[in-house]
Amino acid sequence: MRMKIQGSLRAIGWAFSLYLFAGTALAALQIEISQGGEGAIPVAVVPFAGNAPQMLNEVIAGDLARSGQFSPMPDSKMPERPTRPDYVGFPAWRAVGTDYLVIGDVQPAGAGQWRVEFHLFDVYKGVQMTGLSINARTEDLRMAGHRIADIVYEAILGIKGAFNTRIAYVTETKGADGKARYNLEVADSDGYNPQVVLESIHPIMSPSWSPDGGRIAYVSFEGRRSGIYIQDLASGRRERVASFPGINGAPAWSPRGDRLALTLSKDGNPEIYVLDLATRQERRLTQSGAIDTESAWSADSSSVIFTSDRSGQPQIYQVDASGGPARRLTFEGSYNAGGNLSPDGRWLATVHGGGGGFRIGVQDLASGGFRAISQGRNDERPSFAPNSAMILHAAQEGGRSVLKVVSVDGRSSQRLSLQKGKVRDPAWGPYRQ
Repeated sequence: MRMKIQGSLRAIGWAFSLYLFAGTALAALQIEISQGGEGAIPVAVVPFAGNAPQMLNEVIAGDLARSGQFSPMPDSKMPERPTRPDYVGFPAWRAVGTDYLVIGDVQPAGAGQWRVEFHLFDVYKGVQMTGLSINARTEDLRMAGHRIADIVYEAILGIKGAFNTRIAYVTETKGADGKARYNLEVADSDGYNPQVVLESIHPIMSPSWSPDGGRIAYVSFEGRRSGIYIQDLASGRRERVASFPGINGAPAWSPRGDRLALTLSKDGNPEIYVLDLATRQERRLTQSGAIDTESAWSADSSSVIFTSDRSGQPQIYQVDASGGPARRLTFEGSYNAGGNLSPDGRWLATVHGGGGGFRIGVQDLASGGFRAISQGRNDERPSFAPNSAMILHAAQEGGRSVLKVVSVDGRSSQRLSLQKGKVRDPAWGPYRQ
């Protein structure tokens, strides 16, 4: 949950009230690269041979472009269109300044099945770097493209790709009766293939992925009170795991998937609790007269970070998962909230207030170095990709609610938006199992 507060987190209740009194055409999020990465690597992804119903080269090139690390060549500027390794003329590609080349072939492999083969070349060395043959169903061809993009990304950069992943988010539209409708949706990382997890007339917020990607925890205001639910994505089965008096908010899965960190106010002001999912026993983690909320786990499950106004302004603190005194992590500026830790343990992303606006900031946990990486005035809910290289967040642009993906270095960004309605509360899922 995000709170924009002038001087205090005491307005936490306002956010819940706004959701109570605040729906959704199921459509793919529209992608627009709003800022390209400087010094991006030139790459060419040649249209694949075959007559498959999906243009895989467009999926692969789109993924690489969205990362901000690559600059794919337009089809119209390609000097040739080879589909087999022995057809590649490396001098032609060197002449147009291409560093890397991807070619491929998609052929039928039975009813509703396809064999996808690709090759990645280092143009200047004139050698193949990697290649693979993948079998895919017709409905999984885009996934095969994402998988190839992941392989290309890792082969060139040495960093695991995160294109073959999913994101979750909440949409809000108005029904024919003028009342709000809310959907919790899951889509591919590029916004395609949206699937509804939950449809409701009640507000939904704060989705959080389980480590295996099979379940999502979220807050729903059914019965006009907040409750925390866990929903299995395969079966649709859902279970309410917390519905205490007062606030039940901001669920966060532990990396092992056995616990949830929660914000509860059942004993007074909002505090951080840990819920054991096997025993359903909750344990209070923070002890403060301040408001403590918006927790996230460290990658090794040893600690939890959270937002607190105990210093007079919202800042990020860290406490051992077993309890004890909390230590302050953020000191840059007077407002840092909604913290999220990168899976590799290197970065802390926050909603950073300053200059009359709220941007996404990134702090190096080792050095303490900080920088703002988003360009908006009303950004919130940062969520790291599982490779720690990109951050998904919510934003307001021109009166519209959109999602954005920004590279950790801030060099590139992209916008994902709905044609109608609002989209918010994003969460980037883990690697597919």
